[in-house]
Amino acid sequence: MPEERPSALQETAATGRTADLPAAPAYGQRSIAEVLTSAAASIGVEGFTNALGFPAASRVCIVLADGLGRNLLKQKAAHTPFLRSVMQAGQGEVPVWLDSAFPSTTAAALSSFGTGLPAGQHGMVGYDVLDPDQDKVVNLLGNWDPGVDPAEWQPFPTVFEQIAGQVDVSTVSLSQFDGSPMTRAALRGGRFIPGTTAHARTAAAAEAMAGSGPSLMYFYVNELDKAGHRYGCRSEQWEHQLEELDATVKRLNSSLPAGTTIVLTADHGMLDVPETQRIDFSTHPELVDGVRHTAGEPRMVHLYLEEADLEADAGVRDRLLAAWKARFGDRVWAFTREEAIAGGLFGDVRPAVAGRIGDVMIAARDAVALYDGRRMRPTAMEVVGQHGSLTKAEREVPLLCFTAEGRNRRRG
Repeated sequence: MPEERPSALQETAATGRTADLPAAPAYGQRSIAEVLTSAAASIGVEGFTNALGFPAASRVCIVLADGLGRNLLKQKAAHTPFLRSVMQAGQGEVPVWLDSAFPSTTAAALSSFGTGLPAGQHGMVGYDVLDPDQDKVVNLLGNWDPGVDPAEWQPFPTVFEQIAGQVDVSTVSLSQFDGSPMTRAALRGGRFIPGTTAHARTAAAAEAMAGSGPSLMYFYVNELDKAGHRYGCRSEQWEHQLEELDATVKRLNSSLPAGTTIVLTADHGMLDVPETQRIDFSTHPELVDGVRHTAGEPRMVHLYLEEADLEADAGVRDRLLAAWKARFGDRVWAFTREEAIAGGLFGDVRPAVAGRIGDVMIAARDAVALYDGRRMRPTAMEVVGQHGSLTKAEREVPLLCFTAEGRNRRRG
């Protein structure tokens, strides 16, 4: 995959329209969906492909730093002396960055990470989306609807479930994620090892991987994402959490068994949106004309239209798209569900998932966030760091791969 990818013109026979969209994530080649599957293959588990070229090892620890974009890690290298030394040492044929899933949001990306599938298969197509069976918008991250069964919404076995009988599988994370609906949907399988602080988690990880058999560990870090949302990814608070991440990975390097492969990656990146560019689009009637439900996130909005309007007037979507383009111009990508599917943004889409995707979608191209003030709490517009769209800042995440030196040696 080239460093700079030109926009791809995607056309659908259904509408005859052409949408100017970026290339889809490199599913199956170089995306977040290939991390766990490549790790399993590198341990020697049959049935998986090592698409990312991880070195053969009996133990792999994957550190996933929520919200760590590739560009942010590069720009803030002065705050990460250990990770900088890892990058300078090189990693052979292992790529140094990956695509997030689409949308570039935690629900979609962690589900692709956990299942090895694109969102069009696992069905986690946004932060919140339409449940066609209930005709209501449901949250897919921290506030699941009681009418949605995580195992039915995302029915495919996770990588953890597929390998648990052959490899010791563990998740090291915060206790509130143990058995959460999101975990049950996308990351089920294996042992869950809680740890409140970063030090507690690294100590637990070292103990869990001390056994003699093959093991695969998922080590989750969420502090960067929290700091970015609240203060921005250019803030001192975010830089402090990046320094903490650097220290965490350094401790893993010295405490995990020598020879363990350590992988650092992320689910998505992030950019800051100025307060003046956090816009309530519901105050513009033409932008919600004929819209039954709104969902998604402020940088990747799903618009679901009234079925009666769609059946009676084939031009209703075109008028809505034209209204958004007239209002925001090149500041957004505006496209239909069919165009998104034809462009491969969600990967292959199974029929049960298609109805969860908006009839019309609006993805931010520059530093703008788009809210439906009719259904959002006022505090939602206080979020500084945001993600979800197709920009490089949001979709490109780092991939660092190195071998743990163990307790008796130190790097740098």
